[in-house]
Amino acid sequence: MNKSIVTLALTGAIASALASISVPASAAETKEKCYGIALKGQNDCAAGKHDCAGHQTIDYDKASFKLVPAGTCTTMTTPAGMGSLTPA
Repeated sequence: MNKSIVTLALTGAIASALASISVPASAAETKEKCYGIALKGQNDCAAGKHDCAGHQTIDYDKASFKLVPAGTCTTMTTPAGMGSLTPA
């Protein structure tokens, strides 16, 4: 009986690990780069005068992007304007 419980627990742990590995890949497919919406230090990737995520020095930098759910970027408004799918 103990061997069956250990086997079941191990199988469940492996299944959970494999499921969590596949989630980021599918999540990345449903995201798009949205320029001009990130606040200072909250950008997702390099652009313009910086070379690393989180290094944006001004709010709503049109050269820096943040990943957002696909199809939502151009509907986002900020005090500096709308989100854009291309850098300015």
